[in-house]
Amino acid sequence: MNQLLFSTSWCIPLYGLIGAILTLPWAIGLIRRTGPRPASYLNLLTTVLAFVHSVFVLQDIWNREPEYLVVNWFQAADLNLSFALEISPVTVGATVLIIGLSLLAQTYALGYMEKDWALARFFALMGFFEAAISGLAISDSLFLSYALLEMLTLSTYLLVGFWYAQPLVVTAARDAFLTKRVGDLLLLMGVVTLSNLAGSLNFSDLYEWAQTAQLNPVTSTLLGFALIAGPSGKCAQFPLHLWLDEAMEGPNPASVMRNSMVVAGGAFTLFKLQPILALSPVALNALIVIGAVTAVGASLVSIAQIDIKRTLSHSTSAYMGLVFLAVGMQQGGVALMLLLTHAIAKALLFMSCGSVISTTTTQDLTEMGGLWSRMPATTTAFVVGAAGMVTLLPLGSFWAMLGWADGLVLISPWVIGVLVLVNGLTALNLTRVFRLVFWGEPQPKTRRTPEVGWQMAVPMVFLTVLTLLLPLMLQQWYLLPDWESINWYDTSLLVSSSILGVIIGSTIYLHKAWSRSRILVWRFVQDLLGYDFYIDRVYRLTLVGAVALLSKISAWSDRFLVDGFVNLVGFAAILSGQSLRYSISGRSQGYILTIVVGTIVLGFMISWSLIMGHWGMMIAKP
Repeated sequence: MNQLLFSTSWCIPLYGLIGAILTLPWAIGLIRRTGPRPASYLNLLTTVLAFVHSVFVLQDIWNREPEYLVVNWFQAADLNLSFALEISPVTVGATVLIIGLSLLAQTYALGYMEKDWALARFFALMGFFEAAISGLAISDSLFLSYALLEMLTLSTYLLVGFWYAQPLVVTAARDAFLTKRVGDLLLLMGVVTLSNLAGSLNFSDLYEWAQTAQLNPVTSTLLGFALIAGPSGKCAQFPLHLWLDEAMEGPNPASVMRNSMVVAGGAFTLFKLQPILALSPVALNALIVIGAVTAVGASLVSIAQIDIKRTLSHSTSAYMGLVFLAVGMQQGGVALMLLLTHAIAKALLFMSCGSVISTTTTQDLTEMGGLWSRMPATTTAFVVGAAGMVTLLPLGSFWAMLGWADGLVLISPWVIGVLVLVNGLTALNLTRVFRLVFWGEPQPKTRRTPEVGWQMAVPMVFLTVLTLLLPLMLQQWYLLPDWESINWYDTSLLVSSSILGVIIGSTIYLHKAWSRSRILVWRFVQDLLGYDFYIDRVYRLTLVGAVALLSKISAWSDRFLVDGFVNLVGFAAILSGQSLRYSISGRSQGYILTIVVGTIVLGFMISWSLIMGHWGMMIAKP
């Protein structure tokens, strides 16, 4: 039985795709009498089957060497396109995490979107999304990974624009799609170049090629930049980071998966590309710069947001920046652990915030307060998720941060400063959100707020328990360091930053109108952070303005030069035709006379030119 499940492990991503196809009759309106609920149940059933299948495969592969499956898709002459899959504890474990979170998010969506008329379409998109991200986890081919990243871009566009009747939602979906397309286009250039250089796009073959590759520094640098661009767009890294903030206009169950899994999918692809990126020190330095700038910048921006979902989305960009920093410093194992701990904690935080939004019908932090006594399960989920995000012993993020910081004090001490700063700002931000949402006096929209139903409460409780048990799981997997090897200097710095952030977040003055201070200097700082350092306006004045100017020039030249010349030729033809029609009499003798006169005139002009030329030669002779 185990051998059968293992031999069919390649079809695990197909469960989500099958679920999406089964929901189509309800999604496109062929079946209306039953309502959309059966479609959601069918998609949940396929997700449960995928989860059970992946768990059995993980148990079977746990103590075995990785195995590779190659499926030839297209071959012509020297071109060979194949789908290579890696079945290993890491890839199958990532698949179990992805499908498990998808199952919880879909169960959560039953309660969050129970009154939405397009529930079937939402579950169809979630199945499509699940198929793409789970296939990306077991992919051992850069070609297949690129195709699946394109599927993620499409699914993000469709899920963000789910409520397409709202103009702001349409704008957010468009910006998310176009921003990701910039990174995907550059990544495609890198994929084509790498195929030409290495002769294969399977990761295992690329690793062997990278060990002996001798590339020109310019080539290796440009190749590295192209390979970085795709994950930068997926992980919302500077300068392709604005889309994740706007994507919060979509349904919250999709935001749960987007902030925990989509960004992790881009980072996981970057992790697999690490040996190729190591060919260019410039590319690694670029990763370090991008990660550090995004981590610090997004952490600062998050503390100035008044939208509850956007405070968390900027935190997602910050933590993905830490992952980029880890990959750039060749700390791949730490990057994977950070992805694992972040995905679980961030999914729990978004479920908690979604419960608040569902019951209060608002996302504005200044309109909330006093929910801790009315929503105990939601409050507990937020507290545990927030604790799992920062370095508080013994939760998972503590060990991820500690494993990264260990050994870098002497090599790169500034990295410890980045970790401490990001961790402290995250603790301050989450404490601020807790005070505004759950603490204080109830506001008009929170006075009669009940706890959410069981469809939303069960996934939150399950993830709460999982977050608390994650350290024990890491210990069972031998991923925790021994107490003797712990660097207590790093530990004290990280824990102190968490405590300091909590203290500052607990004591700062948070009036309901705090977002618009009367002090001009403080208001300038608030606006600078609240509007994301005005980067969107900088884009509008530079890149967008340049494209708009070129478009106007192109439109002007097309209208007045190209079309003007064509219209001039047409007008000349019409004018000549209109003028010639008056010379048409229908008499042959008139036509003969015209030909004779024209011939005489032409002959006279030729004779005159010859005579004048001969006369000039006679004068020129001495």
